[in-house]
Parts: sequence; structure tokens; C-alpha cells
Amino acid sequence: MEAAGAAEAGAAVAAQAAAGAEAPPPPGIAPPAPRRLLALLRDKLCTWYILKTILLGQMLSLFICGTAVTSQYLAEHYQVNTPMFQSFINYSLLLLVYTTMLAFRTGGDSLLQILKQRWWKYILLGLADVEANYTIVKAYQYTTLTSVQLLDCFGIPVLMALSWFILRARYRLIHFIAVAVCLLGVGTMVGADILAGRQDSEGSDVVIGDVLVLLGASLYAISNVSEEYIVKNLSRVEFLGMVGLFGTIISGLQLAILEHKDIMKIQWNWKIALLFIVFALCMFGLYSFMPVVIKVTSATSVNLGILTADLYSLFFGLFLFYYKFSGLYILSFVVIMVGFILYCSTPTRTAEPTTVPQPHSAGLDNAALKLDENDSETPAVAVQFTKGESVVVSTG
Repeated sequence: MEAAGAAEAGAAVAAQAAAGAEAPPPPGIAPPAPRRLLALLRDKLCTWYILKTILLGQMLSLFICGTAVTSQYLAEHYQVNTPMFQSFINYSLLLLVYTTMLAFRTGGDSLLQILKQRWWKYILLGLADVEANYTIVKAYQYTTLTSVQLLDCFGIPVLMALSWFILRARYRLIHFIAVAVCLLGVGTMVGADILAGRQDSEGSDVVIGDVLVLLGASLYAISNVSEEYIVKNLSRVEFLGMVGLFGTIISGLQLAILEHKDIMKIQWNWKIALLFIVFALCMFGLYSFMPVVIKVTSATSVNLGILTADLYSLFFGLFLFYYKFSGLYILSFVVIMVGFILYCSTPTRTAEPTTVPQPHSAGLDNAALKLDENDSETPAVAVQFTKGESVVVSTG
């Protein structure tokens, strides 16, 4: 009996200890560190802003995927390599839609006023945008797909540096960690390409191809930083209208010089025409929606988000071009998305412009202003009644 009572007492003590362990901490006592960390991560990452940023970024990635798949289909199945002609169609659509919208504006933000004030700046921006598209596509003729994928990431640190000096963006440690995680995901994707046999044979001159990729990535960074500044300080329609106007002129001239013979060789049919149309619509959608996403986030965040575009192209290539699948593709997608979410979880701050200190001594202008202030002051009036019904008025 005594042994049974001792056993029951021991069981009761154990039950009380277990109940105490499962009970929530009393008020005034902080929860355990792991629980606080999970709550902090949930509050920072599970927000509507993060979800919206992810969805918008992946929408842009799908547009880029559409342009890549159609271009590759034209090149492999119909031997059509006309990157400048394809860009010319896109710029022409921007001209038709957004430059026309500017033409119907009146006042200070009309097309004529914009051209009078900033025409040379938009010529440089249009040149950077056109040549960025051209040099990246041209690089595939000289170097490998692996080199293009790796060196194209050079645009991200260039973009961050330009944002630091031009947009006065200030980054925190988590932003640099997030960029490193995204680049690790790109490296994983390149490793998957090598294992799947998609690294391609070396081009005719690898050095020229690598230089073209680095140049194109830098030009993209310049274009994206300019886009962020214009969209956040002026307007989205102005950016797209000016890029459409000068992009059409520059790409048209370059098209007439470099690709007129290639266009004459195209044996047109409805399939080729449909591929050109799909490419143009995807590129037009990319240009139209990217300013919206940049205004919500930043150019750096957008460029991190669209790193998944190559992965979407690979997934479509499994069915269209019979690529070999590798589990590393899924891993690289997850790693890139983790880095992207980390970057968006903490907003960057903008450095305040330095103000010019006011002089301590009052000059002639300050003295005149002080005199005007003194003259404009209304004198105080005091009215006093005495017993003799006389009124005494005094002014201060």
C-alpha cells in the first residue's frame, strides 16, 4: 500500500511538472528566445507588402521568360536572329501608346516642355537602354550560357552603388546578406546547368563575350536607376514615353545599319509572325509594369526578384527544347526567393540632404527683413478709465 501511494504521489508530481511546462508564461515574463524569434520572423515576413512584392516580381520574371522562350524558339527552329528588330517593335509600341499620351498633355508636363527641358538626358537614357538589350543578346554569340548567367549578376552591385550615390539609398547588413544569398542561388542554377549539360560549347571569343555581358549589365543598372528616379520624382508615363520615342529612333537607325540583311532573309509565315507578336507583347508588358513595381519597391529589389526568370525559362525548356531536369533547379529557386524575401523584409533608408547652415550675423537683407517685421508689428494699446470719466490711452 505504501509503495502504491508513493507511486501515485510521484505520478501527481510529474503531472504537475508537465502541466507547468505546457502552461503559458505568467504575465510580465518574456517568452523563450526561440518563440520570440519565430514571432519576429512572422511579423516581418508574413505581411501583405512582402506577398505583393513577390507576386509583382514573379510577374516580371514571367514576362522575361516569355521573351527568352520566343527568342530561342525563333533562333533554333527558324534560324531567325534579329534582336534589334525585336527591340524596335517593343519601342515602337511604347511610342504608339505612351508618347502619344504625352502628346495630348498640356502644361508643364507636356511632350514639348519635357523635350525642351530634358531632351539630351532622355537621349542618353534611350541609348543606354537600347545598347543594354543589344549587348546581352550579342554576347551569346561569343561566350557560353553559363558565363552570361554569372556575369549578368554584375549589374546588381553596380545598381546598388549607383543607388547609393544618385538615389542616396542607404543599405543595412541584411541587404548585403540577402544579395549574397540570391547570388548563391544563381550559382546553384549554373551548377545545375553544368550537370544537365546545358553549359554549351565555348563561343568564338570568350573574352569579347564576357566584356559584352559586363557592359550590358552596367548599362541595365544605369537604365534601372534612372527609371527609379524618374518614376518616383516625375511620372511613369514620362519615362515610358521618352524611352519609346528615343528608343525607337536609336534602335531604328541601328537596325537599318546592322540587321537589314537578316530581316530580308526571314521566310515569313504565321508561326514566325505569332512568335514576334508574343515577344513584343511580353516585352511591352515588362516595360509597362516594371515602373509600377519599382515605385512600390526599388530597382535593386526588382533585379533580385527577376533572377528567377532563367529558372522559368528552364522549366518551359523541359517541354519545348527537351532539357534535362535537375533537382538543383528547385533548390536554386528556393534560395533566390529566400534572399529576395530577406531583402524586402527591411526597407532601405534615404540619406537626408545636407542643409546649408544659416549665417549667424545678420547681413543687409536680414536687417531689412527685421525692420519690416518691426514695422508690421501692431503697437499694444492700453485704455484706462479714471474717476473723472477721462480716458487715458497709452501705446507700448
